[in-house]
Amino acid sequence: MSNNIPWITRTAMLTALLIVTQALTAPMGNPLITGTFVNLILVISVMFAGLATGTTVALISPICAKLVGIGPFWALIPSIMLGFAVLVLVWLVIGRKRDKVSCMIALAAAAIAKFLVLYIGVARFTVPIILQLPEPQASIVANAFSLPHLFTAVVGGAIAASVFPILNKALKPHN
Repeated sequence: MSNNIPWITRTAMLTALLIVTQALTAPMGNPLITGTFVNLILVISVMFAGLATGTTVALISPICAKLVGIGPFWALIPSIMLGFAVLVLVWLVIGRKRDKVSCMIALAAAAIAKFLVLYIGVARFTVPIILQLPEPQASIVANAFSLPHLFTAVVGGAIAASVFPILNKALKPHN
């Protein structure tokens, strides 16, 4: 059981950081700011603590967003969870070396993968088939989960890749 304590601690701290960030940026009314910070935390989570923590934070994020009042329809949350989990997984697989080239490739691939998952899941599946929203509401919701999410994944990922070496050095155990 004690082997799980560091994982639980890291995951809880990163989840708490995510929730606080969502709650503090929500009143600004700018989803690009909130989204950038969420993506930053997702990437830092997987770079710092691995796939289990990154995925856990990715899956919890959309639910927390809904609970703090900035999330979309409940029906969209599974697609968002999948998009965030894909972002984390692609970062882990491609950015594993953590050198600049790997991080740049991971940044592009993860952002595009997340964008595609969200676009297909939200704009092509959930909005027209499950929610059956009337126009123009359908277009507004679908557009909110397309290019803005690509942008926030790129910016948040770039910030994460830039600050990770500094954070990693600062938080390394000193013997």
